[in-house]
Amino acid sequence: MSPYELAVGLRYTRARKGSGRNTFISFISLMSMAGIALGVAALIVVLSVMNGFQQELRNRILSVASHIEIRGVPQLADWQSIAALAQTQPRVLAAAPYVLGQAMLSAGDVNRGVIIRGIDPAREDTVADIGRHMRQGALRDLKPGGFGIVLGSELARALGVAVGDSVVVITPQGTITPAGTLPRLKTFQVIGVFEVGMYEFDSGLALIDIEDAQRLYRIAGVSGVRLKLDDLFAAPQVARELWQKMPVQAEVRDWTLNHANFFRAVAIEKRVMFIILTLIVAVAAFNIVSAQVMVVTDKQADIAILRTLGAAPSSIMAIFIVQGALIGMIGTAIGVAGGILLALNIGTVVPFIERMLNVQFLDKSVYYISDLPSDLQRGDVVTIAGIALFLALIATLYPAWKAARVNPAEALRYE
Repeated sequence: MSPYELAVGLRYTRARKGSGRNTFISFISLMSMAGIALGVAALIVVLSVMNGFQQELRNRILSVASHIEIRGVPQLADWQSIAALAQTQPRVLAAAPYVLGQAMLSAGDVNRGVIIRGIDPAREDTVADIGRHMRQGALRDLKPGGFGIVLGSELARALGVAVGDSVVVITPQGTITPAGTLPRLKTFQVIGVFEVGMYEFDSGLALIDIEDAQRLYRIAGVSGVRLKLDDLFAAPQVARELWQKMPVQAEVRDWTLNHANFFRAVAIEKRVMFIILTLIVAVAAFNIVSAQVMVVTDKQADIAILRTLGAAPSSIMAIFIVQGALIGMIGTAIGVAGGILLALNIGTVVPFIERMLNVQFLDKSVYYISDLPSDLQRGDVVTIAGIALFLALIATLYPAWKAARVNPAEALRYE
């Protein structure tokens, strides 16, 4: 591309003063630029928010769940050896045993089905962050033989109990008596309440000491061992390696399998939003086509003069590609800058809009995540900018090709 092609293309981008037709063409070009900028900014912000939701969801799940679980079939009799074997893997940071069982909690006239998890309070803090989500009490208050219980906030609210109250735990394993099989009952005292922000856990999980769980379900071993890794995204690979080394029959599952539906739903929503918002950029690119066709029609005499002075058809194409590409580049640059600024300050902008309009987009009584989280990723920005520039460049090809086919004699016949 020669300097004169670049100079002419840049000159055509600006309209001459006093020319109504050129001003109208420039207005269409400006709207195309604004459309690209709007689409790019919207894409960056929406994908950043979707990334933020995915990260927030993952953090809340992993505050209760673990990176990897080694489950016994039906139980692990010697969990210490299994934990020691797992910790020979360099990425495994900590291991903790657990006992898992189903039960019915009863308080007054209210009954709720729950998952009971027996934990070792000292080890549990090394594999999960549930201790950080305690609203009342602490995990260390769980003592062997104390028969204390920690409830999720929604579960405690449904049962109408608070710290210090008692609940009756009814297990499905019955006790055989001369009168028949009777359900096994045990009274526990509520010593703490946690709130993770996930309804699945806050309404259906209760924690007790692991030794109390073994007595409650009358088992000698444990249900499994929970592991924490130095990199949560390495969990699938580590799980496969550990499964191959297991000396006993056991099931090794990582967090991506245990909660696959949550993350699959977020990924699908992110993909759909990306496709929908990319259409905004595509519409702006179509506006570039219409604006460029009008420019070619208006500049036929100029094109003919350039051709008679020796300009090749490829030079004419380059002139109009420069003009259209410049619109795409400026629009993309504005959109990227605006999108990044908004994505990085979404936590400030959204509350300001809510106060100004006196509305709340995410009501705390309905949504557990009441703030818009944002996680700006460089890969998303590069992909969006690349797509916008590609569409803008493609949009210039037909008008540039049409300009190169202008016949100088026909264009100058009436001049």
